Amino acid sequence: MSEEKLQHIFEAAGVDALFIEADFLRRYLTGFYSTDGYVILDGKGCRYVADLRYFEAAEKALAGSPVEVIEGSYKEAMALLAPYKTLGVPYPYTDLASAEALKNKGFALKDCMPALKDAMIVKSEKELSLIQTACTIAEDGFLALLPDIKEGMTEAEVAALLEYNMRKFGASGTSFETIVAFGAGASVPHHETGNTKLKFGDPILIDFGCKAEGYCSDITRTFLFGDDKKHEDFKKAYGEVLKAHELVKEKLTSGMTGKEADEIARGSLRAAGLEKLFTHSLGHGVGLLIHEYPRLAPASSDVLQDGMVFSDEPGVYEAGKFGIRIEDTVCLKGGRVHSFMSKTQRELLIL
Repeated sequence: MSEEKLQHIFEAAGVDALFIEADFLRRYLTGFYSTDGYVILDGKGCRYVADLRYFEAAEKALAGSPVEVIEGSYKEAMALLAPYKTLGVPYPYTDLASAEALKNKGFALKDCMPALKDAMIVKSEKELSLIQTACTIAEDGFLALLPDIKEGMTEAEVAALLEYNMRKFGASGTSFETIVAFGAGASVPHHETGNTKLKFGDPILIDFGCKAEGYCSDITRTFLFGDDKKHEDFKKAYGEVLKAHELVKEKLTSGMTGKEADEIARGSLRAAGLEKLFTHSLGHGVGLLIHEYPRLAPASSDVLQDGMVFSDEPGVYEAGKFGIRIEDTVCLKGGRVHSFMSKTQRELLIL
């Protein structure tokens, strides 16, 4: 991250210094990942306090960057904070014990997450490139999975094979716990992947994603394992979900609110008589976390801008029968929606 952007975040926070412990926020500010450490951002610059497990690697990785690497632990971090009175800490990602410890040391605390959110919500070209890499890996993993899906496999076996494929293609991890749902199990949007065995004619829903240097991808594909000619309602509903998914790409533009974006898909499903089966929002921001801002939801006033990355994931879920979700990770560029997914089809696939 540039020195100018770091200082913009500091100034926007309105504190003497920011004190960051959360791992993904440390990574965002410094570009270096570790499971421990402290970042202090003030008017003089950005300092990363790393213990001996990470100090050498951090020094090497951050050489030439605006971040100064200092060897130490909590004690050394507190010594660096001694001159300050007001600290910015990200409230949603700061536990009560840590906050109380800082207060007991005499610091006044202020939530700095709004300043961080405003910076993180619009992605840089580097961030967009990493998200594209994560999306490409996810699609490659899915395409490699399809020929290996066989009758009698369990949901857990399919999930494990997909995750192996993504790792094989270069993923550093999964964005979230992979969801694989066979048949009626998909009617629960966040179905718990289990030991249900695949049968001929089953619909399959797979919601998955992976990370590239910490940045996430998010994709869902729903398809049929063979056609037993017993899924006409499913096929009709699938066509309506696909229509809603593609309408978002066609009609969503920069300057819309999250509510207006959600209504593109919701209105389409309403016209098809399926609105009540669309039980979640259209989408969420994607970045170092799988759920970030902006929110694309019926009550969202978030204004969508170029450089924002989010999911386009309309779905319908009929209890005890089936669930359908079609999801791409997308971004706004030149005022229009651009999908990071280019390899996997959205039209109904029948294996």
